[in-house]
Amino acid sequence: MMDKKTILVGLSGGVDSAAAALLLKEQGHRVIGATMMIWDPSLPIPKTGHNQNACLSPEKEDVSEIRKLAEKIGIEYHTIDCRQAYRQAVLENFRTEYAHGRTPNPCVICNSQIKFGVLPQAAKEQGILFDKFATGHYARIEEKEGTFYLKTGSDPARDQSYFLHRLSQHQLKDILFPLGDLGKAQIRDLARQAGLSVADKEDSQDFYCGDYNDLLNFPNKAGDMVLQDGTIIGKHTGIWGYTIGKRKGLGLSGFKEPMYVVGIDAPKNQVIIGPKTALYKDALHADNMSWTLAQPPAEEFECKIKIRNLHHAAKAKVKVSSDGQEISAVFEEAQLSITAGQSAVLYDGDMVLGGGVIL
Repeated sequence: MMDKKTILVGLSGGVDSAAAALLLKEQGHRVIGATMMIWDPSLPIPKTGHNQNACLSPEKEDVSEIRKLAEKIGIEYHTIDCRQAYRQAVLENFRTEYAHGRTPNPCVICNSQIKFGVLPQAAKEQGILFDKFATGHYARIEEKEGTFYLKTGSDPARDQSYFLHRLSQHQLKDILFPLGDLGKAQIRDLARQAGLSVADKEDSQDFYCGDYNDLLNFPNKAGDMVLQDGTIIGKHTGIWGYTIGKRKGLGLSGFKEPMYVVGIDAPKNQVIIGPKTALYKDALHADNMSWTLAQPPAEEFECKIKIRNLHHAAKAKVKVSSDGQEISAVFEEAQLSITAGQSAVLYDGDMVLGGGVIL
């Protein structure tokens, strides 16, 4: 049993973070709740019609509900202004990546830079003193002789380690994941028994609650839709409206088989179309690597790789560049829709080795 600590818990308004705070309080710790404010009303996006369960949504109503939740649990509560940092780190990257024909994963950046970086640091600057920072993520941290290992959640159906792979040793040593050994049904039962209003609240489904074009706000930039041999078959109004594997809404007809987006050529402003078979690739390259133990396990090694959160990790052989910043990986079997901009996350069993951005 861990010694009694003062623990700051990131409260999002959902059942998971509430249950994390509840469990820590029941263990005898002094728990402080904190919500990161990331909604910027100055953004040129609609202010109505949003799904309140998304991460980026109008928060005025959300905060009042979260405050009531903290009162019910019986913990101190604060809001932390992270808007400027979020806009610079997450939203600007989001726009830049889509402008270059890539499909980013904003949750990965938000976790490493904002939720586990700016939020606890800003809380300290507000004079909030605490020993550890906790969230409701389904993942585990194991410490051996001063080294911290990031591991998958015990329930494979809920595991969120994919989104956490960029956490550093410096961050991991001060983080707690109280839900790592639990399943969703257990969490909801705990919340119900405590009389928490969020016990049956639906999970957050995305980082933004509206149309992505609200955030991109790009002017139309017409270009060609082409087959793999370069034959022009149509027009598009902006490559940012497409991602690898997209099928619906392409406005194409007359083909004997379903056609998909199989590539995006940003320099040529082209969207490349092909059959489903063209979506299967047996290799990938990734850069901007982050290694959980600060360095790769070897120059060449075998592991399993996830190419997106819901992907079933696949066996691959990996080669690491001399500076550790890039990898090339060859899969044992071809994988569907390897997408530039998404994260390739490497696993050794239940341990996260690290990950990078697919090129």
